[in-house]
Amino acid sequence: MTVLTTDHPAWIETEAGGRVRAVRTVTGIWALSWDRNGLHAVCVDGTEDVKPELVTTNPACLPTGIPAALRAGLEGLGVSQRLANPWLWDAITTAVLRQVVRAGQARKLYRQWCKAYGRTVQGPSGELATAPTPGQVLALADKQFDEVGAKFHRSALQAAAERYETHAAGWIGLEAPELAAALTAVPRIGPWTAAAAATDFTGDFSVYPHDDLAVRTWAAQIAPARPWPDKKDKAFGPLWTGWAGPDRTALHTLTLSTLTWGSHAR
Repeated sequence: MTVLTTDHPAWIETEAGGRVRAVRTVTGIWALSWDRNGLHAVCVDGTEDVKPELVTTNPACLPTGIPAALRAGLEGLGVSQRLANPWLWDAITTAVLRQVVRAGQARKLYRQWCKAYGRTVQGPSGELATAPTPGQVLALADKQFDEVGAKFHRSALQAAAERYETHAAGWIGLEAPELAAALTAVPRIGPWTAAAAATDFTGDFSVYPHDDLAVRTWAAQIAPARPWPDKKDKAFGPLWTGWAGPDRTALHTLTLSTLTWGSHAR
C-alpha cells in the first residue's frame, strides 16, 4: 500500500483518518484529499491547466551501506508519494515560519497565518486556506504579524515577498541546488531555510538540510540501538550524506523516506 508524506503543515487530518489540503498552482487553487483510494484533486478556482504533482519514492533506491535496522524500517514503509509544492511562494513561506520554533508550533503558526490572511476555499471536509500572496504580505501592518504569532518572522517574510515579486520568474525554473543557492540572497534566509524551501518546491530531498532535527529524531526512533551522534554533534550530516556518496537519488530516498516514516498517512 502506498503512503502519503504529510510533512507539510497544510495537510490536515480528517475525522476518518484521511488528509486534506488546499494548494495553488500557476493556474488555479486545488482542494486535495487522500483516503484509502489514494489522492483526489478538484480545482475549486481558476483552471485545471496545471495540476498538482506527486513525487514517488521507492525504498529500492536507498543507499546500500545504511544500517540494517534503518533499512528495515524504511523498507517497511513501502513506496511513498509526496506532493511537490506547486507554489514556490508557499514553500518559502513555510520554511520561513519554521525558523526557530519547534515543528508543532510551526504547524500551528502556518495554519493561523493562512486562515487569517490567505485565501479560503471549500474542501471536501470543510474550509481550507492557502498562504497569503506576496502582495498581501507586503500590505499587512506590523501588528497583523504580531496577532498571529509571526512577529519574529515579519522582516523575513517581508524581505522574501519583495524579492519574490522581482525574481520569482527566474527562480521557478532552477534545479534544487541552484534554487537553494539563489534564495540565500534574500535577507534573513540562510542556508537551512533556503534548502528547505527549494526541497519543498522541487521535491528533490537531496538538497534538504540533512542534519535537521526531524531527520535526526526519526532516524533515532527507527534504529534506536545505533549510537547516533548527539543533537549538537556536527558529525551527523557527513555520516548521513556519506552513506549515499555522490548518488543524489539515494540521498533523496534516504532523507525523504526517513521524514515520511515520521509523518505519513496510509
